[in-house]
Amino acid sequence: MNEPSRLKILARITVEAGKCGGRPCIRGQRMRVSDLLELLGAGASVEEILEDYPYLEREDILAAIAYASLQTDHIVLQAS
Repeated sequence: MNEPSRLKILARITVEAGKCGGRPCIRGQRMRVSDLLELLGAGASVEEILEDYPYLEREDILAAIAYASLQTDHIVLQAS
């Protein structure tokens, strides 16, 4: 994914102090990124999620995955 596309999709992730404890959400709604990732991790398909949560869009799911990818892209130092 090129940088402009990544920035556009990541704009779907919002953080608001008074919503969901300040955790990252999808487009200002009360669907946390972590909730969406848990659904995917439990085996729910994109189609199932979109059917169960009609206010979500396919790009929201892709944004959650892209956000998670960025959050895990750091060096882990281990004590020797």
